[in-house]
Amino acid sequence: MDNRELSWLKFNARVLEEAEDAGVPLFERLRFLSIFRSNMDEFFMIRVGGLGDQLHLKKERLDTKTFLSAAEQLTLISERVKELIPRFTESYSEVMRALAREDILIQVRPENKHCTPGKTALSASDEEFLRAQFEQEVLPFLTPSVIDKRHPNHFLRNLELYAAAFLKKAGSDKQEKGGNTMVGIVPVLSQGVFKRVFYLPSENEAVRFILVEDLILYYLDKVFNNYVITGKAIFKITRNADLDVNEAVFDEDMELDFREIMEEMLKKRIKLTPVRIDFTGENIPEDYQKIVSKLNLNLKDSFTFLLEAPLDFTFIGELEEKLKDRQELFYEKLSPRQAFLADPNEKILKQLDKGDILLCYPYESINTFIKLLEEAAADPLVVSIKITLYRVARDSKVINALITAAENGKDVLALVELRARFDEENNIGWSVRLEDAGVNVMYGLEDLKVHSKLLLITKKSGQGIKYYTQIGTGNYNERTSRLYTDFTLMTSAQDIGSDASLVFNALSVGTTVSNTSTLWVAPKGLKPRVVEMLDTEIIYGKEGYIGFKLNSLTDRDIIEKLVEASKKGVKIELLVRGICCLIAGVPGETENITVTSVVGRFLEHSRVYIFGRGGRQKIYISSADFMTRNTEKRVEVASPVRDPRTRELILEDFNALLHNNSKARVQNNAGVYEKSQPNESDKDTQTELYKLAYKRERERDFNRIKPKKISWFKRIIGKIKFENKHN
Repeated sequence: MDNRELSWLKFNARVLEEAEDAGVPLFERLRFLSIFRSNMDEFFMIRVGGLGDQLHLKKERLDTKTFLSAAEQLTLISERVKELIPRFTESYSEVMRALAREDILIQVRPENKHCTPGKTALSASDEEFLRAQFEQEVLPFLTPSVIDKRHPNHFLRNLELYAAAFLKKAGSDKQEKGGNTMVGIVPVLSQGVFKRVFYLPSENEAVRFILVEDLILYYLDKVFNNYVITGKAIFKITRNADLDVNEAVFDEDMELDFREIMEEMLKKRIKLTPVRIDFTGENIPEDYQKIVSKLNLNLKDSFTFLLEAPLDFTFIGELEEKLKDRQELFYEKLSPRQAFLADPNEKILKQLDKGDILLCYPYESINTFIKLLEEAAADPLVVSIKITLYRVARDSKVINALITAAENGKDVLALVELRARFDEENNIGWSVRLEDAGVNVMYGLEDLKVHSKLLLITKKSGQGIKYYTQIGTGNYNERTSRLYTDFTLMTSAQDIGSDASLVFNALSVGTTVSNTSTLWVAPKGLKPRVVEMLDTEIIYGKEGYIGFKLNSLTDRDIIEKLVEASKKGVKIELLVRGICCLIAGVPGETENITVTSVVGRFLEHSRVYIFGRGGRQKIYISSADFMTRNTEKRVEVASPVRDPRTRELILEDFNALLHNNSKARVQNNAGVYEKSQPNESDKDTQTELYKLAYKRERERDFNRIKPKKISWFKRIIGKIKFENKHN
């Protein structure tokens, strides 16, 4: 098996490959570099931070897959990251050179005028323009400080950019007493008081820009004008953010509700231990480690990294707006289509009485789901709406529909998971707004995150009540529904609705369900069902089949069961985008297993479980990856997909991603992911699936209006015949 952390770094290397791919449009390559950097930030905050905490445990904890200690894992992580950084910086330089050659986008990076006297990348007019920008727009808002014996402490915020300078007093060749150089610190992006990007005048259509950190670095002598600067750099620290909710409660007797506890946790997270420091600059001083020691960061050299690229890529959003008319820099524009299985001219609730509807994001629009919620909010026969919310958009139509439902007198229950990593603050805000509107808000269970994507609408009918249920693989987030591939199933199947009702009833009293008839519900009822289905395929041996589409595969029990199935000859096809601790193709062990990872313009996020072939084939969609945290430590829901039309769509997606895909990497028996040699038949399957959705939409609309056209045609012909007969 592979180590979880090292497998994740392989995934991020696949993201970097997209930035390195000359076939990807130039600005999209910048976007992949940005994703690579933000992924790495989160990896260090959570995974490296957690491993660092393990170093302080009395009893050593070993990785359950490779039996590596935390210290051994940290060493290997440092080595792998230092292998990736030169590729990252070279890719950034290559993309910027290509943009500059085309006179499209030119980054001005003035050289360090203190370390290389007389050299500058600026013309006289550029210098005059930038000096004015700095003095008027930046300098008044800077808050510099000097770290010395009189001012030994300076708190550094997580992921904040800082300019640092080595200083000695003007008119003196002596350093600070004791031989230690003074260090000056300037926060770069604090409070967002000035722009990140400054645009320079240009005689042609080229966009010439300088990042504010480079501007500050260039004019640091105006900030520390009483000192001589002997070296300078931009740096950023990353702090451990792997904080358990219980750690946020400082006093067991504090009378805080869960939302207040989460607010306390967010305050505490700001001050956690540094785990990494990154440096960048034109001439980074060789003794940059003095900055680390001066700031008392207690970081080892192994987690100090030097980059020749920006440390924060959020600036590309501003550049994208500036370049939006240059279509050759971007992927072909794709707009989500109307759902193939839904009639836009008929009420969704009425359509669900006839059959299931499956939405395939981002190829199809989330608006059909929003329409379902809005209909339920307005329908006088709808009694209640219950939903689990993990991540929602900042301007959420889902939230607005729930508020409308509450205002219309519906019984609305929203379980808001306040522990959704890095969305805590957003979710706290939504929980307040929902409560203010009269929605009953819950915060989940004490020891389990509620990660399911579940909606239950209860409606009065002639026979009593009727359930309408939605089960999804992804969040109720309008923004990410355009960026992530996900499925959402809407159904009026009463057995599914009854199970969903049991789930919400259990959550309402702080427990989880143990037995359900149709849905699989973690932590008690999902993994045993999966293992049971795997055992069935093992019985079928070479006639058996298993297909999984996941974000991650780390659950040891499931991995061992897959190995057992492989040994019995079962064909196993795994689409695993990210972490995969199973190594495929090992003779005598996993030789009947293939592992394929697809990394492309959309994030492959849907979870699909397929068991068997032909008439006995069973298909499930789920919110759960096969990680122990999902199968044993969260509330997750998987639902069967039974309607032949919805099954066909899922299988079409699954098989398309497996075959003839230019964005697929296949894992070999050494755990290395290899991209197959491109063939003319290989295509970007994600783009092809969008085109297929567009084709379906056109065919559906044609078939819908065709009978009307024929009817209209018959009326015209009949009228002509009538007039001819009577003339």
